[in-house]
Amino acid sequence: MENDYTKKIMSAVILIILFILSFLLIRPIIVSIIVGILLAFIFSPVYNLVLKYLKKKNITAFLMCVLLIVLIIVPLWYALPVAIDQSIKFYMDSQDLDFVTPLRNIFPSIFQSEEFSNEIGQAIHSFVTKTTNSLMNSLSGVILNFPTLFLQLMVVFFAFFFFLRDKEEIGDYIKSLMPFSREVEKRLFKSSKDLTISILYGQVVLGIVQGIIAGIGFFIFGVPNALLLTCLAMMAGIFPIIGTSIIWIPVAIYLLIAGNTVSALGVVMFGLISTVIETMFKPIFISRRAKMSTSLILFGMVGGIMGFGLLGIILGPLILAYLFIVIEVFRNKKLPEVVISNPEKE
Repeated sequence: MENDYTKKIMSAVILIILFILSFLLIRPIIVSIIVGILLAFIFSPVYNLVLKYLKKKNITAFLMCVLLIVLIIVPLWYALPVAIDQSIKFYMDSQDLDFVTPLRNIFPSIFQSEEFSNEIGQAIHSFVTKTTNSLMNSLSGVILNFPTLFLQLMVVFFAFFFFLRDKEEIGDYIKSLMPFSREVEKRLFKSSKDLTISILYGQVVLGIVQGIIAGIGFFIFGVPNALLLTCLAMMAGIFPIIGTSIIWIPVAIYLLIAGNTVSALGVVMFGLISTVIETMFKPIFISRRAKMSTSLILFGMVGGIMGFGLLGIILGPLILAYLFIVIEVFRNKKLPEVVISNPEKE
């Protein structure tokens, strides 16, 4: 009896040590693995459609890798140098901008005091300088760290390929590890899938589309640093509540102050089209799936960025969503609709 107890303790210790060593082993590439999994989830409908015709998992997964390169990697390869160049120009131009005069023209009564105006101008200048400098360093760091990024990219493609090809087997294995009944497992996977689709497509993919639409307006009407502003609009479009308006409204105001009325109106037109997607199409899409509270999504994105970097925009809300799903399973009660709502249960 004592010998069996010793064996269990030793087995548990060995298992814990192996878990720790495994975590340390994959920690440098864990973000790349997660990116590959998320991309596999996004491309999964296309993979399933092509698989119906080809009937070969390996060939279909390989074609999805080629599609990923064409749709994402190639545009990034050509756009990144331009974005870096524009970020440098944006930083240099921001050093000479006069922030006080436009504010005085718009709010003359507030900016009557010269001392107050100078303090506000210095504060805005400091904020803009730090922001543009951080943006420039982040983009430039991609080139400086290219060998490491190339290896990370290879991990992304391997994870993407294998999770697309073997997603059913991986799902079955994960289910076999769960200490829940078959019914609870089914409900857990269903809720997880619906929320993941809701966040990935409803927030991320549609948010990027919003940014692209606003960016088209920047390019058509000759806005300076249009590519950089489009990238920023795509990122802003992912965030709920904030949206692309945080980018295109200041751009339109800048063009209006500069006397480019036609360009300003054009940017506003494309910006409003982008906002229509936020207010109309996004809620329609999300309402068909289990959806998470907007405030929780926003909290998850902000906390995710602080904890995981840029990828946290996606990971943060997903982590919170899975937490509440597990809580729902353990309590065996429906969560309040202010947290997570499921259209099938309403």
